[in-house]
Amino acid sequence: MRTWPRRMLGFWRRSLEFRTIAITVLLSTIAVTVIGSAISISIGSNIYAQRRQQIESESERATVLAQNVFDSATSSEDSNQVELDSLQNQAQSAILSSTSSPGGTSIAMLRSPGQTTSQTIQNIASPDFPNAVISKELRAAVDKDTDKLHFQAVSLSTSSGREPGIAVGSTLEVPTAGQYELYLVYDLSDAQKTLDFMQQTLAIGSMALVLLIAVITYIVVRLVVGPVRLAAETSQKIATGHLQERLPESGEDVVATLGRSFNGMADTLQRQIQQLADLSRMQQRFVSDVSHELRTPLTTIRLAGDMLFDNREDFDPLSARTAELLHTQVDRFELLLADLLEISRYDAGAVELELEPVVLVRLVEESVDEFGPLAQGAGSTIGLEARGGYFEAEVDPRRVRRILRNLLGNAIEHGEGRPITVSVDSDAESVAIAVDDRGVGMRAEHAERVFDRFWRADPSRKRSIGGTGLGLSISREDAQLHGGRLEVWSELGVGTRFVVTLPRHSGATATTSPIAVERPESFDEVDSEATR
Repeated sequence: MRTWPRRMLGFWRRSLEFRTIAITVLLSTIAVTVIGSAISISIGSNIYAQRRQQIESESERATVLAQNVFDSATSSEDSNQVELDSLQNQAQSAILSSTSSPGGTSIAMLRSPGQTTSQTIQNIASPDFPNAVISKELRAAVDKDTDKLHFQAVSLSTSSGREPGIAVGSTLEVPTAGQYELYLVYDLSDAQKTLDFMQQTLAIGSMALVLLIAVITYIVVRLVVGPVRLAAETSQKIATGHLQERLPESGEDVVATLGRSFNGMADTLQRQIQQLADLSRMQQRFVSDVSHELRTPLTTIRLAGDMLFDNREDFDPLSARTAELLHTQVDRFELLLADLLEISRYDAGAVELELEPVVLVRLVEESVDEFGPLAQGAGSTIGLEARGGYFEAEVDPRRVRRILRNLLGNAIEHGEGRPITVSVDSDAESVAIAVDDRGVGMRAEHAERVFDRFWRADPSRKRSIGGTGLGLSISREDAQLHGGRLEVWSELGVGTRFVVTLPRHSGATATTSPIAVERPESFDEVDSEATR
C-alpha cells in the first residue's frame, strides 16, 4: 500500500505532462465549481423570487375576492347561519378559482382566537391541508397585523418525499361572525424540479467542460512538451558519445528556433570535443613516443653512471659527489620514465589486469617490511592492524604492491617522524587497506587535488624520499582498474588517512568500504594519552 503514494509522487516529479494536466484540471474544477455554484444560487434565488411574487399576487387577489364575497352580504343581525355557510362556500370557491399554482394550493379558514360574536361559521380546510406547517409564530403574526399578508417557508410531506412550500396568512372580516384567518399553502415542488433539472444540467455541463479542458490541455502540452522531450533525449545521446545526433528543424516558430539553436550548439560542441580528443591523442602519443625514445639514451647514461658510481672511491671528493648525484638522478629519471609510460598506457586504454587469488595481509606485511628501514631512518615506525576474516581477493599483486609503496612512501615523506599505522579489514564483498600518518595533514581544498598529476600541496617542501608526482594518480588508476577506489581524509596539523577499497571478486565493483574514510580512532586515543 505504501508503494502507490511513492509511485504517484515519483510519476508527479518525472512527468511534466501529468503535472500540467493535473494542475489545469484541478484549477478548472475549482473555477467551474465556484461559477456553477454562483449560477445555481442565482437561478434558484430568481426562481424563488418569481414564485413568491406570483404567490403574493394570487394570495392578495384571493383575499380580496373572499372579502368581497362576505362584504356583499347584508351586515345585519338577521343574517342566519345558513346564509353565513353559503357565503363561506362562495368565498372558498372564489379563492380556489383565483389560484393557479402548478403544484397545487391548499386553503384553510380558521376563526381568530378571542372572538365573542354570537354567530360563527365553522372552520374549513382542504382535505390535504397540512395543519402541522401552520406554526404558532405565523398565527400570532397574522393576528397581530391584520392589514398585510404574512409568508412562511415550509416543508411539505408528499408521496415522493419532502417538498418545499410557502404558507400565506391573512385575515377576513365576516359579518356578524367576526374575524377569521385565511391560510393558503402553496406547493413549490414544480419550482424545485425545475431547479433540480437546471442543477443537474449544469453539473453535467461542468463535468463535460472540465473533461474538454483536460483533453485540450493534453493536446497543447503534447505539442509543447514533445519537442522538449525530444531535445532532452537528443542531449542524453550526445552526452553518451553520439555527437552526430541532431534535432529536426521545421517551421519558423519558437520550437523551430530552439531546434536550430540546439543543433548549432551541438555542432560547436562536436567540433571542440573532436579538437580536444585529437589534442589529447597527440599529447598521449607524444608522451609515449618520448618515453620510448628516452629509454635508449637512458640505458647508455645508466651504464656510464653505474661505472662512475662504482669507481667513485678513486675520484677526488668533488668528482665522487658528482658521481653519486648522477646515480641518484638517473634512478629518479628511470622512475619518472616508468611512471610516464604507465600513465600513457592508462590514457590509451591498453592496461590489463593479471588477476590471481591473493591474501592481501601478506602483501601488506611484505610492503611494511620493505619500508621499515626507510621509516626508521625518518624517525617513524610502521604498525600493522589486521581485522576481518575475508582477506583473500582476486587482484593484480604487482599493482597492489605499487599502491602500497606509493601510500607508504607518502606517509613516511609527510609523517613528520610520527608513528604510521596500516590497517586491513574486509567483509564478504570487499577488502580495504588504510594507511594513517599523524603528519602535517592537508586542507580540504588540497585533499581534493591530491590525486592530480604532478600536483604538490607545498612546492617548496623538500623531498626526502624522491618521487615523480605521479604516484597517487597511478595508484588511483590501479584501484579503479580493479573496480575499487582510493579515497583520502586529511586535516591540517592532525594527519592523513588514505583508504584503498578493492572488490574481493573479479568483475565486481566495490560499493561500500569496511574502513571509513574519516578521522581514525587511533588519533583520538593518542590525543587522550598525550593529555593524561
